[in-house]
Amino acid sequence: MMGRFAQMDHSKEETMTMMKRVSILICFFAMFSFLLMSTAPAKNSENSKGPKWKENPSPPNSSEKPEKPEKPEGPNGPRFNPPENQEPPLTPPTSKGPKGPSGPAGKSNTGHLYLYEKVEPPQPYPPGDPWEIVEDGAWGKMKYNWRGSTLKFIFNGHDLEPEKEYTLIYYPDPWPGEGLICLGSATSNEEGDVHIMGSPDTGDLPIEEDFNNPRNENHDDCITDSTCIEGAKIWLVLSSDVDCEEQEMIGWNPTEYLFEDVGIFYFKTGPSTVPTLIQ
Repeated sequence: MMGRFAQMDHSKEETMTMMKRVSILICFFAMFSFLLMSTAPAKNSENSKGPKWKENPSPPNSSEKPEKPEKPEGPNGPRFNPPENQEPPLTPPTSKGPKGPSGPAGKSNTGHLYLYEKVEPPQPYPPGDPWEIVEDGAWGKMKYNWRGSTLKFIFNGHDLEPEKEYTLIYYPDPWPGEGLICLGSATSNEEGDVHIMGSPDTGDLPIEEDFNNPRNENHDDCITDSTCIEGAKIWLVLSSDVDCEEQEMIGWNPTEYLFEDVGIFYFKTGPSTVPTLIQ
């Protein structure tokens, strides 16, 4: 019995010794792992799918602000600046007639002009007596560039005499309109519609000799004593009533014509400034 107890005590001591050794090993490995983790490089906190390191970070307290991009001079780039020797543009007249407004369209280079059938007042014309628009009469609309190397325009007339040849003209006062310019001609269809378009090189309108030109010395008296207006007159007339070569009227049938709602101004510029007419 004594021998058996002695054997059991010896086994117990061996077990205790082994447990101490295991404990020492566990403590050693724990300390080694701690030291290894503490000396490892810190990882970037960004998403694993992004870059691991940020290169050239901006200084945290930088007082410099990024430069703003230059603002363009206009919505479509630099605006046109006329030559220094060119006279300042005159203010184009505007009007809101039965079919719509006539005059430049906002700040764009496009202008609209309505033409109407009108009633001629008795002659001699009473001072300041306007020509009245015929209600539900013939009419037309002209879209044009009021500045450019040529006067680009599109004109559409309606309710005219069917199958007649018409000519769109610039008419300078006084009669018979010496120096007038034929802008284009066409024959109306069966419904009385006519379409004329072109880009004639007219020079500035109105011309210097035109009494409707505010810079003409006769302008003020013509405004007072007759039917002169501010700006160039645009008419649609019978082709048989105008001589385009001699540049003057040779007939007068106003009941067959269309007359301007207001005068227009056109300023001739260099070829590089001509925009395309929007159709």
